[in-house]
Amino acid sequence: MPGLKKRKVKRFIWITLTAGFIGLNAIAFLHAYAFTHFSKNDAPKTQRPEQLSLGKKVKTLVKGVNNPRPRAKLPAPESYRTLKLQSNYTIECWYSGQPDTAQDDRKVKGAVALFHGYGGEKSGMLDKAAIFDSLGYDVLLVDFMGSGGSEGNTTSIGFHEAEQVKTAFDFLEQKDYPNIYLHGTSMGAAAIMKAMQDYPLKVSGLILECPFNTMYETVGARFDQMQLPRFPMAGLLVFWGGVQNNFWAFGHKPETYATSIKAPVLLMSGGRDKNVSLAATQSVYRNLQGEKQLIIYPLAGHENYLNQYRAAWINDVVIFLEKL
Repeated sequence: MPGLKKRKVKRFIWITLTAGFIGLNAIAFLHAYAFTHFSKNDAPKTQRPEQLSLGKKVKTLVKGVNNPRPRAKLPAPESYRTLKLQSNYTIECWYSGQPDTAQDDRKVKGAVALFHGYGGEKSGMLDKAAIFDSLGYDVLLVDFMGSGGSEGNTTSIGFHEAEQVKTAFDFLEQKDYPNIYLHGTSMGAAAIMKAMQDYPLKVSGLILECPFNTMYETVGARFDQMQLPRFPMAGLLVFWGGVQNNFWAFGHKPETYATSIKAPVLLMSGGRDKNVSLAATQSVYRNLQGEKQLIIYPLAGHENYLNQYRAAWINDVVIFLEKL
């Protein structure tokens, strides 16, 4: 009888462990899906982790975030044309240049393509586009797949978006601009870096704001903000997010992409960024192979740096562009 009791205990333990393993994976699967697939409902977007109560944090952990599909908050300026470019998805862009820049008489210094971050869309970059325009550059604002006027309803946090970066660059390259720059924030910066690894784009320079260093680290940072342990859920989320979107998410590492980048880079980061730590930023910066500069805005978080550092941001960008 003692042996029978012992076997029952072992069986109970194995059943419990198996059920727990299946349950954690089910939660991770749902959460990863919610994070990479934009919802079609009208419910508000889930608040930032630090704004959630304990109960809402638990609910979010179990059900995942509500992430409505990003829609344009502002219309295109009258001077911009709306374009549809065919990439791995059809992407919508706003372009300030003439139909055939190579044949007009304007004295432009070059062109800048701007790429938004996770959960964003191209109209959110209009303030920076206006600055580049005032400096004498044509502008191409891009909606990544799943955002704004582009095709799809998913995001791969910069992985598949890299091909859309290339498509945007190819469009500008055909215009024979003397200089082409790529500017991206957060996910947009990560997508640019992957594009530079996959397709050695002949850019004049890159302006990168707060790119994460690895996919696992950026997911783990969200758990840190909710004051929840990373293990095992962060790893499961990364795994299932990659499976659902057809890529190996553990290998999505801008710090590795940086080793392929020899173009001049202006890297920007916020001193109070809870999504991308200073250590993560430095790991990206160290691996950049060409001329590079790191700017830290001490009081900025993971945000639009124009909010607190507009004059400094413009000055930093102007100095970077003029010395190239």
